[in-house]
Amino acid sequence: MVTNLVVLMIDVQNGYIADDRVRDVLGWPPIWRLDEVLAECADLLTAARASNIPVVYSRAVTSAAGILAANPRAVRHQRSRISQIPTQSAVQREWRTQIIDTLAPAADDLVLEKTRPSFFTYTELDPVLKSLGAQRLLIAGLQTNVCVEATARAALDHNYEVAVAEDAVSTDGPALHYGSLDSMRVLYVEVAPWRELIAADDPWDRAFTTPNYGRDPGYWDETTISAARDEDGNTQHRRQRSERG
Repeated sequence: MVTNLVVLMIDVQNGYIADDRVRDVLGWPPIWRLDEVLAECADLLTAARASNIPVVYSRAVTSAAGILAANPRAVRHQRSRISQIPTQSAVQREWRTQIIDTLAPAADDLVLEKTRPSFFTYTELDPVLKSLGAQRLLIAGLQTNVCVEATARAALDHNYEVAVAEDAVSTDGPALHYGSLDSMRVLYVEVAPWRELIAADDPWDRAFTTPNYGRDPGYWDETTISAARDEDGNTQHRRQRSERG
């Protein structure tokens, strides 16, 4: 039993599996490897509960203050697409925010609502973690480069040891996913498969940077990182993932 470890399950909500075109209209592609990642999240939850490791879910919701509390750019973006977003009832909108059934919280799990990418911002997560005696946080869920990374960075600011389960997180494509994981490694976030990270004897000291960070000549080869313009004029980054040692 890892007594000082807590699992944070980030935003595994129905909106990601909904067949309602909302993400598509907003310009967001499907989540890469979604089914595989959700299955890994389910296995992680089962293992954590079997070892009596506390689990805390985040549930992303809209602020009670509505657009008054929202990021102005996000508001403008959504307003620009509002005519294309399918009409939804209050029940349907609420369903999109609920935790996916296959990952439903158990009786002893905690679910806290959040209105910002970081699970720590404007929530009671930090006092909850302190009450649980947490020193290490194992983060899983969605999305790698958004709420997972924002939460990991905030956790570091609170002096927790932080790990991200690389096989139980994902986002809008492999380039964003791997780029985010590399960024977190440099910040002293442990990145590895969850089955290794959850082990009681795992030191969480396998690497403090990305493999061969800045030392492999290929790291500086601009042919491995290129930018292309799509039809809408948006920059899309294509990253050739090198073999990791």
